Amino acid sequence: MLRAAFITDAPRIAGSEIWLLETLPKLPQQRISPAVFLPSSSRLARLKELLEARGVPTHTYPSHNALVHLTENYDVRILQAWYPKTYLLLKKLPSPKAVFLHDQLEYHYPFGIKRLYQLIYGATKASKLKDADAVLVGTHWAAHYLRRHFGLETQVVAVGVDPDRFRPPSPEERQALRSLYQFSRFTLLTPARFTLEKNHLAVLLTARLTPDADFVLVGEGSWSKGLRSLARVLNLSNVRFLGRREDIAELYRAADAVLFPTLADNPGLVILEGMASGLPVITSPFPPQQEVISPREGLLVPPHPRNLSQAVRWLMQNPQKARELGEKGRQRILSERSVDVGALMLADVLRALSKVPL
Repeated sequence: MLRAAFITDAPRIAGSEIWLLETLPKLPQQRISPAVFLPSSSRLARLKELLEARGVPTHTYPSHNALVHLTENYDVRILQAWYPKTYLLLKKLPSPKAVFLHDQLEYHYPFGIKRLYQLIYGATKASKLKDADAVLVGTHWAAHYLRRHFGLETQVVAVGVDPDRFRPPSPEERQALRSLYQFSRFTLLTPARFTLEKNHLAVLLTARLTPDADFVLVGEGSWSKGLRSLARVLNLSNVRFLGRREDIAELYRAADAVLFPTLADNPGLVILEGMASGLPVITSPFPPQQEVISPREGLLVPPHPRNLSQAVRWLMQNPQKARELGEKGRQRILSERSVDVGALMLADVLRALSKVPL
């Protein structure tokens, strides 16, 4: 059994930590025994609890330097970092060692900010990855981007979702969930951290242009207070803020569509979760999103309120076509982006890297 140590410096639970939670429990089926090393933080206590409940040993570490000793008996180490300074560990950790990049690599902001971010990323993160034995990414777009801009060679391990957790409801379940959440009209779900690149401002302005639909925002973050205030100023009675939730899979099953007008992402778990749940997804037509969802499975439209409102109305006026989009989206998840597919790809990479036989 190959022993794999997964190291994160996460300050809180986000998409990269959800990936750990859903993928690592699948690895023992591939004769790989994973363990997770987390910072000592009360904000990660729930993640530790959930990982251990799924059979993944989880350890906290007091400092980065302690990880050298804590992981020395593992066959391979996989680092996923939020902060550039964490990559200094790569010089100290024994080989084999890999980095899994979950970063948003490109931001579609105006005024040259997109190029500025690229320069900052190259100086702070990309330049440090040469000390890894392998760099793993979740999309072919990310692999191409890193090769083109920074000369980095990477391996693709498809990031996927659990299609048993994120699944379409039965008619009876859907009716019960809509009653529970008080969804009475066409309802769009936007589950995402409240940060600039998630483009919640466009969601609110879309709601203003589409008063006959309801918009449900799930999450928290630095922009939460300001967006709630703006919704009150605009008198948006068709917008609800639900905060952070653990019943997100049930909320998908109660909703009619997903609205995710991101300005970044690589490509965004929200898209994959919505597709797995059998929902039509409205998202941005940027390369990361286009890799996982096509016009056969969803609506890729420029992330501006008028375009988004038109897309919402098209779904409302074409319920049969909306259902067909959701059905095709789920089929694509099952064939390309399930957590089982991703776990198998990850296992193959780790075995090749560690040279531990089956």
